[in-house]
Amino acid sequence: MDYLVLRMRPEDLERLGDADLSVAGLQIWVHGRQFPDSTDYWDGNWLRATAFCRYPGAWVSTDGPIIHLGELVGFLEGVERLYETLEGGAGLDCMEPNLKVQLRVDGTGHMHLTIDITHDHLSQTHQFSDTIDQSYLPAMITGCRAILLKYPIRGRDSNEGGV
Repeated sequence: MDYLVLRMRPEDLERLGDADLSVAGLQIWVHGRQFPDSTDYWDGNWLRATAFCRYPGAWVSTDGPIIHLGELVGFLEGVERLYETLEGGAGLDCMEPNLKVQLRVDGTGHMHLTIDITHDHLSQTHQFSDTIDQSYLPAMITGCRAILLKYPIRGRDSNEGGV
């Protein structure tokens, strides 16, 4: 399957099947590694993905090598912490400017969700906001774990210290 989906429309989603990760109105499909033969941490952990966000009256999609597995690990750890404590926040803080997801507990047991998504960061910005509860978290955890099981981290992050 060709992972690049230009000008994706809601009706195009059916051919992608079930999303690998869903965060309220955001769906993400992982199509493979950007550099499947690379074994180092930086090049070997980029994922080719399609992200599609839809809320009433608007939808935006983006695709390409937009998520690094290290970012997904950080998001999983944050979501697991949220699920256990219902305190703080979690973020899918992508280095590439196409996608960013932030969750923050609001003190009432609900979480404020902000999704920034764009196909062209030089000329567009799109932000979606939502309020969700902890019932969304188990599916996020399951989705992240399944992606990491299928695409395990390669190499070691040189920023972690040590050799």
